[in-house]
Amino acid sequence: MNKISTNSLTLKQLPPLSLYIHMPWCVKKCPYCDFNSHNLKGDLPEEQYINALLADLDQALPLIWGRSFQSIFIGGGTPSLFSGKAIDNLLSQIRTRIRLSPYAEITMEVNPGTVERQYINEYKQAGVNRISLGIQSFNNNQLKALGRIHDADEAKSAIEIVATTFDNFNLDIIYALPKQTIPDAENDIRQAISFNPTHISAYNLTIEPNTEFAKYTPVGLPDNDTCYLMQDNLTSILSEHGYKHYETSAFAKEGYQCQHNLNYWQFGDYLGIGAGAHSKLSFHDKIIRQMRDKHPTQYQEKVTLGKHILEDLMVNSEDLPFEFMMNTLRLIEGFNTTLFNEHTGLPLNNALPPLLKAQEKQLIEILPDKIRPTKLGQNFLNDLLVMFLADNKN
Repeated sequence: MNKISTNSLTLKQLPPLSLYIHMPWCVKKCPYCDFNSHNLKGDLPEEQYINALLADLDQALPLIWGRSFQSIFIGGGTPSLFSGKAIDNLLSQIRTRIRLSPYAEITMEVNPGTVERQYINEYKQAGVNRISLGIQSFNNNQLKALGRIHDADEAKSAIEIVATTFDNFNLDIIYALPKQTIPDAENDIRQAISFNPTHISAYNLTIEPNTEFAKYTPVGLPDNDTCYLMQDNLTSILSEHGYKHYETSAFAKEGYQCQHNLNYWQFGDYLGIGAGAHSKLSFHDKIIRQMRDKHPTQYQEKVTLGKHILEDLMVNSEDLPFEFMMNTLRLIEGFNTTLFNEHTGLPLNNALPPLLKAQEKQLIEILPDKIRPTKLGQNFLNDLLVMFLADNKN
């Protein structure tokens, strides 16, 4: 395991804590996906993997003794490959091991191509109270280009099943797709709105390294100007229908912001269990990051030996301003100035030079109690974040 020393920090109180659970298998890996997902070959090892997750959690408990979890997110991969019985067993066993807030948001990602009404009902009975559906598009040609295993009719059917069972659900939509026009993107978002979800995530398709799309870039991707027009158009439509834009790609009805993701974006803590899962955990004098073994089979074998954690790093205090801003400046309203000290243990003065430079370039707005990105800063977020890198000499 790699270890990096850090300058001493002083955190007077620890930030909120969430639990992330990674399910690494998919029926078929999408060509744009850079998450840790693996094509399922043969039968799903449900029981073995649930046991591995619980063994992982057991070994992590000393790091979070006495702390309460505010949310749980079951992501992937395709968590909906797992039966309702398996999810019920997992969540029941977790509740016996950790302090979970009675108001905890418990989200589970679901692929429309794997939705079964019985499973959806069982997920709710198990304690899941929020579903995130990976729709991506309602256009069959676009779905085919994205390598999705569902078509538009299956997407609509899946939404209807979820909507009859869950009051709180999110729909994922991707825009700036190959050969997609502005009216095409608008049609997707209007169809998503028609199902009255509480939350919509609208992502600009990006070509990530080590994906199929990186090797074979699709023909007909919209140019940057068209992408910005699509984004502005979708933001306006969503606003007209009561969805507040609160994070770069996230829109929610009042009171339905994703609490789990908000904790990420406010530089809160999270314990990640499962193949390839990441953790960020604070202590009164340090902040650590961990990463589990990515390969499902190796993860399951190593977790029984306590050798499943590949990286265990203490974050250097010089890197904390960048890490903090990388999350909080994704929020449209930015962050309260006191949050920097509360969640990093450092005075805000440590980040003052790049903050003033960003203000000079009109990328952020510095208010008495808040710092937030301007519209320009939202559009050029990567340029804004680079300014906070410890080794940035510009």
